[in-house]
Amino acid sequence: MKRNLWFWLYFIIAIILAIYFATRIVMTCIGYGQNTYVRNISVKTDAENKDLTAIATAAAVAPGTRSYSVDLEQINARINSVPGVKNSAVRRKADGNLSIKVELYKAVALWTDGEKYYPLSADGTIVNQPRENRDEGTVVFRGNVPDNISEITKAAHNLLGDLDYMEWIENRRWNLHTTGGITVLLPEKSPTDAIGALIVLNKNHQILSKQITVIDMRDSSRILVK
Repeated sequence: MKRNLWFWLYFIIAIILAIYFATRIVMTCIGYGQNTYVRNISVKTDAENKDLTAIATAAAVAPGTRSYSVDLEQINARINSVPGVKNSAVRRKADGNLSIKVELYKAVALWTDGEKYYPLSADGTIVNQPRENRDEGTVVFRGNVPDNISEITKAAHNLLGDLDYMEWIENRRWNLHTTGGITVLLPEKSPTDAIGALIVLNKNHQILSKQITVIDMRDSSRILVK
């Protein structure tokens, strides 16, 4: 008898819950209730101290818009077109609001066209957020850049006091241009080791302060100076 009572009790509770959720779903589909409207949009990213206004603006969903009339794919496409956005995902929450999660490019250097400076990510992506001036303590690149500039950027940081910009030559090796007008031809293999050798050479002989125009380090057995 006791088992029968528990069975019927659970059965009645299940029926009530089913009716409740079915009613909520129907109300949402026909446009009734608070959960059918977008009241706010949350934007999250793992980057710190970033202005996310442009991303919220790109979503272009006004408060009070019916949640299920919003095309999430279109919103995602608009957000991905915002300069600096690497990836994004838009989700419709159970309360009708929208949640946006974005991954931003992290600038490790700057790229210049000779007039303006653009943030440059470690994978060689030039972010279309130009600025007029060069940031102090930042490595600058010109021309084409390869898919990975992490190692060469770290090495070049040690020459910031003398470095003007880096240039990728024939898609295979680097030239280093100094603020004193010297062009350093780095080898195709192990360019970071060559930069280390250049730092030692400059420390011992102040070579970057001399009246020369070219330092050719492409031959590992000797360094040519012009």
